[in-house]
Amino acid sequence: MTDSATSEALAHRLTHPRYPRSNTYDVRWTIENQMGPHALWLLEWLAPALGLDRLPPGARVLDLGCGRAMTSVFLAREYGAQVVAADLWVKPGENAVRIAEAGVADRVLPVLAEAHELPFAEGSFDAIVSVDAYQYFGTTDLYLPTLTRLLKPGGRIGVVVPSVREEIEGAEPPAHLADHWDPGFWAFHSPGWWHRNWTRTGAVTVEAADWLPDGWRDWLLWSEVCAEESPSEFMAGLARASVDLLNADRGRLLGFTRVVGRR
Repeated sequence: MTDSATSEALAHRLTHPRYPRSNTYDVRWTIENQMGPHALWLLEWLAPALGLDRLPPGARVLDLGCGRAMTSVFLAREYGAQVVAADLWVKPGENAVRIAEAGVADRVLPVLAEAHELPFAEGSFDAIVSVDAYQYFGTTDLYLPTLTRLLKPGGRIGVVVPSVREEIEGAEPPAHLADHWDPGFWAFHSPGWWHRNWTRTGAVTVEAADWLPDGWRDWLLWSEVCAEESPSEFMAGLARASVDLLNADRGRLLGFTRVVGRR
């Protein structure tokens, strides 16, 4: 099969009725730049709850934990936002090349930033977005107010995170996932946990904290494709581990939560 035919087959395999905007993006580009679950799918699911279509042209958006800036490109192209693409692991110079190649260098600014030491003034942003990253730094009770001070009054924060349907009791992983469990998975929480955590801070009014129906199937499909097609053996290995994890679970526990709050 030619490269063109292979790419067409991949595009067909990954065409998803729930994510029409994401379907227009080159599948090889998304595979090459992925760092976990399909970030564009998750952002497209977050968008209506966060009201991205209602943002004024040129609204300032912080993309926190942007990885290789795919979500930042998506925010600029699809919603006309001026985006600050902040990440700790990916160098701004590397993201600047991707951003320029995507034709949005005038609308996306890549920066190196640690989530607890963000170099921005209070009230700098109309919205804050974080896709498959917030679980790494945002689960403490005291974090959200330090972040939402960066929002303008009435501004919204929206995150999508890997999650569990219900909180896990005890100190041991679920038996059916014991062979695949990573300690980092303890940062996965339920929609109810996130709603309670954000509400308790008093920093936002929680407008959504819900579960993605069949999100595990999306995660599994994407992981299978990346395990087969990723040019990085490291990322392919992580994808294979996700395939094993999700096949062991089959939707019993794992999936995605979106959380939206208004300052």
